[in-house]
Amino acid sequence: MGTYLVVGADRGIGRAIVDQLAERDDHVIAACLGGDPLAGANVVTIPYMDVTSSAAIDKLMAALRERPAIDVVIHVAGVLGLDELGALDFDDVRRQFEINTVGPLRVAQAVIPYLAPGAKLGIVSSRVGSLTDNGSGGMYAYRISKCGANMVGLNLHHDLKDRGFSVLMLHPGMVATDLTKDMRGDLSWDTPENAAAGLIRNMDGLTPEKSGRFQHANGEFLPW
Repeated sequence: MGTYLVVGADRGIGRAIVDQLAERDDHVIAACLGGDPLAGANVVTIPYMDVTSSAAIDKLMAALRERPAIDVVIHVAGVLGLDELGALDFDDVRRQFEINTVGPLRVAQAVIPYLAPGAKLGIVSSRVGSLTDNGSGGMYAYRISKCGANMVGLNLHHDLKDRGFSVLMLHPGMVATDLTKDMRGDLSWDTPENAAAGLIRNMDGLTPEKSGRFQHANGEFLPW
């Protein structure tokens, strides 16, 4: 039994992670973009957690002062916008970067003082942010922002390893959620529940020796 902070816990993969952790009697602090409390005897909801907002980050820190030290952080909050060269909306590029790249960095910096000894930090990224794995192009804003998020995670690994903390970047797979509903093509979709189970399994298995890597929900380690 541990204390988990899940950021982006309202729906999709984040909500499935909260439900599965609570089901196995872990204590969950669920930071949600919306204001509705999540049900569960082991779940405490922090509402209106916008990862782009300094005020929201301050509110998160204030709430964590009243809670037990955190054993595991899973940062799920993110956004996906589809775009193509020649029709890029640079305001949307900046928005995705602020949420997907700067967001997890803001959260990580804020929660470090509230981590338990040997704590783990997982950041949900995407394999489309892998430079090595990019064989198709497109999705400029999302690829760039997730590539940046991967660098955030690797940097955190280097800066936190001597303090006894482990960091893992997480790819959930192709998951059918509100985030991906506008994607086109003949794609093989997984469920949020299956993806959540895989991500939890990865975090359960995270050790200092595995820290600083990029892992698929199926257990495979991915290239940067």
